[in-house]
Amino acid sequence: MSKNNIFLIIPIFNEKDNIYNLLENINQHLGKYTTVLFIYDFLDDNSLPEIKKIKNNYDFEIKTIKNNNKGSVEAIKTGFFYLKSNFCIVTMADGSDNLSTIKLMIKKYNSGFDIVCGSRYMKGGNQIGGSIIKSFLSRLAGKSLNFFTRLPTKDCTNNYRLYSKKFLNSITIESVNGFEIGIELVVKAYLSKNFKITEVPTTWYDRSYGKSNFKIIKWIPSYLKWYLKAFKIYFIKFPKYQ
Repeated sequence: MSKNNIFLIIPIFNEKDNIYNLLENINQHLGKYTTVLFIYDFLDDNSLPEIKKIKNNYDFEIKTIKNNNKGSVEAIKTGFFYLKSNFCIVTMADGSDNLSTIKLMIKKYNSGFDIVCGSRYMKGGNQIGGSIIKSFLSRLAGKSLNFFTRLPTKDCTNNYRLYSKKFLNSITIESVNGFEIGIELVVKAYLSKNFKITEVPTTWYDRSYGKSNFKIIKWIPSYLKWYLKAFKIYFIKFPKYQ
């Protein structure tokens, strides 16, 4: 495999009804120089028989890997462990992410960026459907961090991202609950001053099938931890704003 192959990390949890459309989209937008890594928690996940049934229909590589632990954060971390390319892209199995954005993400990576965020809240981005409360809180977090701390993305909570292997090798991931890993990684990269971050517009679509595992009440404290950490260090860095 080339070190510049497109490497997709996709956590799955009973996504049988979404797998076919997802793989068709990958085939349409990315093609054969792609490795798709599906990370699953349980052997009885209903996604696995569907993947096995249709994986040979495609020219690109499709792998299923057992999660080293359980949950979305651990699935993403497991994907990072198996990374064989110079960069990876985290995306969701429910088809909510617009995969046509990936070509622009890679263009930004090739111009020197270590993290490229798919952004729903910058000019040209959009969100279609989904929870109004979740959308409001996500937009508020992203735009306020961008405005007050100069974090170089307006969508710090979106996990649809490109990460360079160089960045991933430099950090220890602390997240243990939900998808707060997204805000942790972008905040750490920004505060380290050693990595370049940018964003590209993308459109997010609410899932067509199945039920989201996003637990907004349970995960808010974890998101808040990294949100406040960004502000704390920002005020040290820019004392005139105290």
